Amino acid sequence: MIIGYARVSTTDQNLDAQTGALTAAGAERLFCERVNGARAERPKRDEMIEQLRNGDVAVTG
Repeated sequence: MIIGYARVSTTDQNLDAQTGALTAAGAERLFCERVNGARAERPKRDEMIEQLRNGDVAVTG
């Protein structure tokens, strides 16, 4: 399964371009979040990593 991760840093930014590219790349599941780039904590990214299984492919937007 192809799993996608998209992140933007501010509320002004939009995830649409990233999610569109991930979907076009064949991502069947998306994890998206708005997290400042300076912060080390990225809960959705961590959730995605926890759910990866052998044979999965992770892509970022």
